[in-house]
Amino acid sequence: MAMTDELLFGATVTKVVTAAAELNLADLLAGGPQSSADLAQHTSTDQPSLYRLLRTLAGLGLVQQTAPDEFELTERGATLRSDTDDSIHALATMLWGKEAWVSWGELVAAVRTGEAGWSQAYGMSWIDFYSRHQEASATFNKAMSQHSRDAAPGLIEAVRPARFTTVLDVGGGDGTLIAEMLHAEPGLHGIVFDLPSGLDEAAASLEARGVIDRCRLYPGDFFEAIPHDADAYLLKQILHDWDDEAAVRILSNCRAAMSPTARILILERMLPEVVSPEDMPTLLIDMHMLVVTGGRERTEEEFRGLLEKAGLTMTAVSKALPPYGYHVIEAAPSQDVY
Repeated sequence: MAMTDELLFGATVTKVVTAAAELNLADLLAGGPQSSADLAQHTSTDQPSLYRLLRTLAGLGLVQQTAPDEFELTERGATLRSDTDDSIHALATMLWGKEAWVSWGELVAAVRTGEAGWSQAYGMSWIDFYSRHQEASATFNKAMSQHSRDAAPGLIEAVRPARFTTVLDVGGGDGTLIAEMLHAEPGLHGIVFDLPSGLDEAAASLEARGVIDRCRLYPGDFFEAIPHDADAYLLKQILHDWDDEAAVRILSNCRAAMSPTARILILERMLPEVVSPEDMPTLLIDMHMLVVTGGRERTEEEFRGLLEKAGLTMTAVSKALPPYGYHVIEAAPSQDVY
């Protein structure tokens, strides 16, 4: 496509892919080629309209049109299946399903006011919304699990968890990341700390990885207090959900829980002081935070400032790690606080 087409029709591509995920087309095609008529019957959709969607998915390489009305799943499209190890099904539906899509209609309002588009669209924050809508919350938690699964190998290598005794995953959700960490380091113990609703699937995740005997589940709210019984506190994609005031509060609660020798490990994307086109993936996430959560992506100096306000000192920053470009920011309690 020409640059103008990419700029003007990028959202169309995104919504076509999301519609395929919402209709579970990849799951239905996993057993072999089907006609649009058969798929329409399974999805309770209008056959001519579904045919047009499938034809567009063929243009995107997610399915292949093998006959005038026959479609089969491609290797690329198989990632939209809901039941595979490399699935992005929940990520697609969480990022661009109807809940988030409505909030993007308030982008200009968010830019004018600084208030998240989600809050303006729904009259409540994303956290409050998910607490009241169980199905949407389950999709969100599964999406975070899929994201953590893909990021885990690079993050574990950079974190070097063998140097710790107990790692506490702050806002750790279903425990996917800590489960991978414990699997990689047999001598390590873990704690998954999150709201009770966030921990719903954690026991199953830890059991599936064979590490539940070395990990505790600890329900709580990181805006109130964080458990003291760890020597490393892990925050993956937590701070970018919040504005600076809230981020400092989370970090301060971590700081209050830490011993003098404990460390905090922040896993986040990072922006340079002056951006260029190669920074677009992080810039687009930054806009998503503006619209959905009211949070933001930050520069190294901005992270340093948050840490200092919370009584912490940045001690190391890793290189950008594949596949998402996360950095591991390590910090220790500031010595003058003791």
